Amino acid sequence: MSALLSRLAAILVAACLLLTAQTLTTPQRAAAADPGYLMTHFIGEGSTGQQIYFSHSSDGLHWTDLNGGGAALRSTVGTRGVRDPSLVRSPGGDRYWIIATDLCIGCGQSWGDAMSNGSRNLVVWESTDLVNWSAPRLLNVAGAIPDGRNAWAPEAIWNPETNDYVLYWATNATLGGVLKHRIYYARTKDFRTITTPQLYIDRAGTQGIIDTQIVELPAGVGNYRYVRASGDGQITLEGSNSILGTWTNLGNLSGIGLTGSQVEGPMWMKFRDRGEWALYLDQYASGRGYMPVTTTNPSASGTYQLPASGSYNMGGTKKRHGSILNLTAAEESRVLARWPNTAINRLQSYNFQDRYVRHTGFDVRIDPNVSPAQDAQFRLRTGLAGSGTVSFESVNFPGYFLRHVNFDFQLAYNDGTNQFAEDATFRQAAGLADSGQSSFQSYNHPDRYIRHYGFQLRLDPITTATGRSDATFRVTS
Repeated sequence: MSALLSRLAAILVAACLLLTAQTLTTPQRAAAADPGYLMTHFIGEGSTGQQIYFSHSSDGLHWTDLNGGGAALRSTVGTRGVRDPSLVRSPGGDRYWIIATDLCIGCGQSWGDAMSNGSRNLVVWESTDLVNWSAPRLLNVAGAIPDGRNAWAPEAIWNPETNDYVLYWATNATLGGVLKHRIYYARTKDFRTITTPQLYIDRAGTQGIIDTQIVELPAGVGNYRYVRASGDGQITLEGSNSILGTWTNLGNLSGIGLTGSQVEGPMWMKFRDRGEWALYLDQYASGRGYMPVTTTNPSASGTYQLPASGSYNMGGTKKRHGSILNLTAAEESRVLARWPNTAINRLQSYNFQDRYVRHTGFDVRIDPNVSPAQDAQFRLRTGLAGSGTVSFESVNFPGYFLRHVNFDFQLAYNDGTNQFAEDATFRQAAGLADSGQSSFQSYNHPDRYIRHYGFQLRLDPITTATGRSDATFRVTS
């Protein structure tokens, strides 16, 4: 009897541990805790369009551009452009990553270059709160693939079977004498180191495949735990009960008139308030960006429906290949507070009215005829160090702020420290030379103000009439 009781106790303990492990590792969230949705995406070609943009929706169908339609993050590594971003939340909800293609078409690289000799790296950002992001870093994923020529369209999903992430992407490589894009994968826990890349998806003959995204389904929906949608000449659907197991072809979306010649970049979203999913597809052939098709069973190709006219609105910018995260209330509150539609302003010198504060090579000065114009454009954010203050965030280098270091100014990336916040925070006061304009008093050196001297921006005590003029600016649009 005691042996039987011991066995029963062991079974109960194992069951509890299993339930605990499932609670800790599953990325699914209770619908009641998900008030809105965050989309990360890029918006088009060129160095400005190929950056990280955020959009928000309350219903999953009507989207509002965050940050006034401006980029939320900018890549300063690799090609200095990014496409196809994927937003990944850790199982515990305490860490986030954005992984993106290191690619900047029209920024010195053509499509031919990118296919035959592109970047083998992905660009990675990391955060603990969805709003304060690390500086971007490069992760080499395709360098170990024989004849691997690029790394495109990355995605990642938590795999409870191996207790880590399956990171997967497309690489153009020669295998069996055939050069084409295939999907490769590696495992990682931190998006810093990865296992040796392995072939994940290959289509027959010369058919390539680039875009793949996996969605996990709740029990009772369809016959599979996971469904993936891929761009491979069609928008092909496949199902499996194991991320790294065998996948079964479930058909495609040609029945509703959508093939790979029209759409790409499949992006899943689960509606929080009903048993329905949207599969967003990038209408690249017509240049119209994303549209949603909806289904109550992602594993059944015959259940997908085209959207009714007027049933969705993608907002002011074109949304291109990205991903959608269902937000908790706390996450939504933080995101909306960080990227409101703050106006874009310039700081015009009071005594050199043809000159504006601008950054150049991350140095800060006042210049006339600023080119590119965005070098002299800033968003006056709520001060990083506290309310009632302002901080100046660059428009074309989002996440970079004007800060003083040894009383000299530079444009620097917010490292999240208290020191940075204080150095980048100012009190906006009536202009020292003209009360109708503005002067900016240092938060942590209140005896000093922003002023120009020899056209360079400095933080100085102001004691003379010249100093008062140098420290006065007009905030203009």
